[in-house]
Amino acid sequence: MSGALRECRSVLLTGASRGIGLQIVKDLAKKTEMPALIIAAARNPEAAEDLQRVAKEYSGVHVVTLDVTSQISIDAAVEEVSPLVGAEGLNCLINNAAVHKATDLEMVTAEEMLKTFECNAVSPLMVTKAFLPLLRAAAMRGSGMGVHRAAVINVSSSLGSVELNCGALTEFKCYPYRASKAALNMVTRCLAEDLESEGIFCVAVHPGWVRTDMGGPQADLSVEESVSSILSLLAGLSEKDHGGYLDYAGKTLPW
Repeated sequence: MSGALRECRSVLLTGASRGIGLQIVKDLAKKTEMPALIIAAARNPEAAEDLQRVAKEYSGVHVVTLDVTSQISIDAAVEEVSPLVGAEGLNCLINNAAVHKATDLEMVTAEEMLKTFECNAVSPLMVTKAFLPLLRAAAMRGSGMGVHRAAVINVSSSLGSVELNCGALTEFKCYPYRASKAALNMVTRCLAEDLESEGIFCVAVHPGWVRTDMGGPQADLSVEESVSSILSLLAGLSEKDHGGYLDYAGKTLPW
């Protein structure tokens, strides 16, 4: 681990029970110079056996219950996390939890659109809003911009790009997922504008097409490849990337 990520004292990650989220927790925990506190949030941590094993093996990993679609659950998570981070606050919030279901024009329903929009776009905003006091506390103690001070990392997708919805990418028929990730990109831009003066860094990151339950077995990247690249990217983020939309390799994506 290098750069700003080495200086990051605390990380909170949603959707940590499987896939990309679980791998981020594993990779952070295994690093020699890991953050002092890795807070792995999951909707049903009792059933997340792999996550529980990681938490037992590494003392710096703390598992919390967090259903990102429930304000009651969000508020309870803030109450649990606050004494863990203390006066130093929370350095990095990674909004990773998301849902996806392939739904074409013939099959899409209003219910599926709203459910996906709630989880993928509204919930990251509500989670960020709830944890803002802890992010602000961390921002007050540092300088510059990045995960070493205070940062919100929203895990987006290239499928949320309006401009890229052409050519080969049109093969992915998923109205709810595409629309929700486009909305998340706008949320990220709004947060970036509102929080810049406080020194809180915000960025949307596309992890690549990853072989997970969500991405499917035909995807381009393994979970390990994607997460390794994401962590390298996070380590090098700075003021110039604030409010950006980047892929796992650091390439700027069109909105």
